[in-house]
Order: sequence, then structure tokens, then C-alpha cells
Amino acid sequence: MYRYLIIEDDALNASYIAAGLREQGAQVVLASDGVQGIARAVGEQWDVIILDRMLPDEFDGLQILQTLRSLGKMTPVLVLSALSATDERVRGLKAGCDDYLTKPFSFAELSARLEALVRRAQVPAPVREMRLADLRINLMTRSADRAGVPLALQPREFRLLAFLMQHAHQIVTRTMLLEAVWDYRFDPQTNVIDVHISRLRGKVDKGFEPALIHTVRGVGYSLTDAPGQLPLGA
Repeated sequence: MYRYLIIEDDALNASYIAAGLREQGAQVVLASDGVQGIARAVGEQWDVIILDRMLPDEFDGLQILQTLRSLGKMTPVLVLSALSATDERVRGLKAGCDDYLTKPFSFAELSARLEALVRRAQVPAPVREMRLADLRINLMTRSADRAGVPLALQPREFRLLAFLMQHAHQIVTRTMLLEAVWDYRFDPQTNVIDVHISRLRGKVDKGFEPALIHTVRGVGYSLTDAPGQLPLGA
């Protein structure tokens, strides 16, 4: 069940929207002014906030929106407004709204836009950090540590380790590594992979238990803390 907060001083319009959303099975709460609206918006969790652009008291729609964003609240906000000029739409978007719908509007369009905002909010956030046993890599800072000890990795070594981590507990072939880490679409018949794996082992496994980087003879490599469970053994 989706939860919507409608901040709208026009009682007839608010009731019209609320009735339609409730027919769809949603939970809807109404706030008739900015003071009530900002208190409910900040204090509770909502799937989408439907926010009137022009409110009668000290908090207008844009002020509520800016307050939410300044507090780190990233709840999707759809602004409703009779102000249809392009510069007003731009002001709303710059203030942090996710969509802007001008009055008058059809309920069908409003409903479709709300569904789109809910879907967008449900997209998983990008992975920033990956862990295996006591090994951790941060994809944002491009850093790694094991048991809390920073690992001094060169850029290529970090790419190699990140790729192995993305395929943890799987066998990664030489071809996969050449394409993903070296951007080769052919095998140059060199020992470049073996050299980098050896260097990476010296940084990731030396002085730590258990060993995490394993060679799968005749196939490739695997990053795992359970080598006995690999399909071909390691």
C-alpha cells in the first residue's frame, strides 16, 4: 500500500485527488496548509508527497520543498501549480521537485506520474561498497582494505580486484579478465594476467588468513573464502 501526503489548501481539489488514490488502495493524508504539511512531510515516511505550489501561510510550496531537501529528505515530490510558465517550472525543479504538473489536470495523468515516481524511487541505489570475509573495497573512493589495513593498490590492480569481487565465488576466465580489465578483445599471449594476479595476491593475501585469491588450473581464477565449493576446485 502506497502512502501519499497531499499538501493542498483547496479542499475540493485535495478531496478529489485523495478519493481517487484511495480507490486505488493507497493510504492518503491531507494537510491544508504549509505548517501542517511540513510537519507531516518531515516527521513521517511517504512514497510521494503531492505539494501545492501556492499555499496561504508562511510556508509556500517551494519553501517546504527546499526545507525537505536541506534536511536530506529525498522523498519524491510532485508539485501541483496553476503557474504554468516555463520559468516557474524551472524554479520548482531547481528547488528539488521530481515532477511538476500544472492545473487543471486529469486524474489519469496525475496517477500515471505518481506511479512513475514510485517506480523510480524503488530503483536500487548503485553499489558503493563490496565485502568478502574481512576484505572490503569502496567503488567510490577506489580504495580497499583487509581486516582494516589499507591496501596500496595501483589503478589496474584495483580494477582487477573489483572485477573479481563482483564475481566472488565464481570462476573468472582469462578471457573475461582481458576484456573487463585490459579492454582486450583477443589474447595477446603474454603473462600479464599472471603477473598482476601475483602482485594482487601479495597485497590481498600475504599476512592474512584465509587466502582469498585462488587459481583454477587451466581455467582462470576465483576470489572466494570457500575454495572447496568452486565447481572445478581450486
